Amino acid sequence: MKLSRRTSWFLAAFGVWSLIIWTTFVKNLWKDSGGQAFVNGDHAQPTAFFWVHLLLAVTSLVLGIAVGAVGVRGLRGPRARTAD
Repeated sequence: MKLSRRTSWFLAAFGVWSLIIWTTFVKNLWKDSGGQAFVNGDHAQPTAFFWVHLLLAVTSLVLGIAVGAVGVRGLRGPRARTAD
């Protein structure tokens, strides 16, 4: 399957965006001061809220990295074929 350069750039940019957004989300989840993520602010006692949102973030990170990798492969593909 061939991807256009525009599509490849979009997918690569989406991967970077996803990495930035979800990494920031996990950092903010860990620093939760509202008491939703941890019982009484004790990091040894995470709540269901924490686990659900951590699973959401990890899943989104993995999918974002996969999409970004497809974009990067699409960008590198034509260059590798012309070198042959």
